[in-house]
Amino acid sequence: MAAATGWIDSVNQQLKRVPVLPLYFIALVPAVAMFWAALSGSGGADPVRALETGLGAWALKFMLASLAVTPLRERAGLNLLRFRRMIGLTAFFYAALHFAVWIVFDRQLQWAQIAVDLTKRPWIIAGMTALVLLLVLAVTSNDRMVARLGAARWRMLHRLTYLAAAAIILHYLWLVKSWTAEPLAYAAITVLLLGYRLLPKQRPARARAERATGRRAA
Repeated sequence: MAAATGWIDSVNQQLKRVPVLPLYFIALVPAVAMFWAALSGSGGADPVRALETGLGAWALKFMLASLAVTPLRERAGLNLLRFRRMIGLTAFFYAALHFAVWIVFDRQLQWAQIAVDLTKRPWIIAGMTALVLLLVLAVTSNDRMVARLGAARWRMLHRLTYLAAAAIILHYLWLVKSWTAEPLAYAAITVLLLGYRLLPKQRPARARAERATGRRAA
């Protein structure tokens, strides 16, 4: 236990030295690669569909990464809190790009058809719900909004993260309409990460380890 705790401490110390700003640009590399593939003709038989699907998948991945920060800290002692805002904003960015590609390239700005889709197709309604929630979370993610809302109200508002994650996975499952390994894996991870929030609160892993060590020393 002591060796594992020491290793986690070392990792956390190294993470403190990692600058956050460059990570935003690194996180955009998949988007750049997907757009390049679509524009260069290497995006497959249906490059628009591939681009749209790929951007949505990355939005889901970053959303799940954001949800994983808390259980990793509380259960494993791995502290990624300083990266959570970046991860969440990147999830919103990918979701916004996914929506933009759908509006511009898929529906080709046919507003009447878009309006029908947004009101009649349940998977699109779920996706739009997720995007609106992510927009609210992105706009209120800065320190100024934390100060304006107050910490308690800000935390309450940011529980919308859970609803956004549920809407994203519903949108994804409705869209793929298949129960292959990948959709099932995403669904299972989402359920586990959301279900974790329903568990009784426990001490963080570091506190539990220190308490156990103290008891043994006594």
